[in-house]
Amino acid sequence: MFIVFLRFSDNRHQASQFLEGHNAWLKRGFDTGTFLLAGSLQPDAGGSILAHKIDRNRLEALLEEDPFVAQRVVSAEIHEVTPGRVDERLAFLK
Repeated sequence: MFIVFLRFSDNRHQASQFLEGHNAWLKRGFDTGTFLLAGSLQPDAGGSILAHKIDRNRLEALLEEDPFVAQRVVSAEIHEVTPGRVDERLAFLK
C-alpha cells in the first residue's frame, strides 16, 4: 500500500488549466480500484492519495501520467506502508 503526497510546487498557479485532466486521471485510478482515497493536504498544501494493489514501478509510471505531475504543478512523494494492525473494516489492506 502506498500513501502519495502531491505537494504544490512553484507552478501551482497553473493548477486551474490542468484541473480537468487531473480529475480525469484520478477517476481512472478509482475506476481501476488502485486508488482508495484522494483528498487535499491542509492547509492548501496539495493533495494525497492512498493506493493499493500496485507495485512501486507501476505507481511511479501512473503518477507521471497525472497532468499535475507532468506539468510540475505538484511533486509526488511516495511512501510505502506495510499494514501491521488494521481495523477489521480495512482488513483487505493486509
